[in-house]
Amino acid sequence: QVQLVESGGGLVQAGGSLRLSCTASGRTFSTYAMGWFRQAPGKEREFVSVISSTDTSTYYQDSVKGRFTISRDNAKNTVYLQMNSLKPEDTAVYYCAAKKGLHSRAYDQYGYWGQGTQVTVSS
Repeated sequence: QVQLVESGGGLVQAGGSLRLSCTASGRTFSTYAMGWFRQAPGKEREFVSVISSTDTSTYYQDSVKGRFTISRDNAKNTVYLQMNSLKPEDTAVYYCAAKKGLHSRAYDQYGYWGQGTQVTVSS
């Protein structure tokens, strides 16, 4: 039902910024909660942020609060993750994911995933 394509990853120095984008196919994009997850080498996939289908509620992992901002543009079928003040510990593959209905912090509740984009933060 939903195909997700991510972009915007790359190499950045500590303290720098990146904006990740995830564009979805389909006319029902606005009905999905959209989440961002990340997975560092040797680590489990972890929740980063989610925005509700109504575009009124956002949630963040504690370690990124105040630095990352999630947003969506339903007219463009796109969700963004603006990442500021990046730290080396933010280095990971970042995935966007879509979930029909209510938002969730749990990765296993998301049925659609992007291919992932590498974010590397140098010290």
